[in-house]
Amino acid sequence: MRRLKLCPILIGTVMLACAPTLDWREVRPEGSGALALFPCKPKSQARIATLAGSGVAMTMLSCDVAGMTFALSHSEVGDPSRVAPALIELRSALAANLGASDVRSAAFELAGMTPNSQALRIWFAGRLPDGTPAEEHAVLFVRGTRIYQAAVLGARLDEAAVRIFIESLRLPV
Repeated sequence: MRRLKLCPILIGTVMLACAPTLDWREVRPEGSGALALFPCKPKSQARIATLAGSGVAMTMLSCDVAGMTFALSHSEVGDPSRVAPALIELRSALAANLGASDVRSAAFELAGMTPNSQALRIWFAGRLPDGTPAEEHAVLFVRGTRIYQAAVLGARLDEAAVRIFIESLRLPV
């Protein structure tokens, strides 16, 4: 049975790897301790975000390809008591950006992460500020007091590309 589950993933990965618009590359965002596969060359942005009541430096890598935006952000909140509230705020911001509520959510686990009840895999559907329909698939997780958000946003998401991006996430173990 395990073999049957791996075959569609392998076939999808091979097909996407050959697609000219998706040029997968391994990226290790500086200072994040994480690793991800991006289907295009990401650009880095940094800003101060208010999370759990105080300003924290947030770094985000993102790129746009095939009508989708792939992004991975991380922030150090510094205090364990601020981790869960920060993850809740990130989840709320994702929903607000699309004027959406969760379409579906499930617990998310990643080897090396710190267990947290707010670590989730979330699917959203809504509209961009210009009224364009959009979908978003995101994961929120934590390691120590560093919080992470990985997301794919677009009018139509390529589920195989989303799966590769989300399943490629790694933390040191």
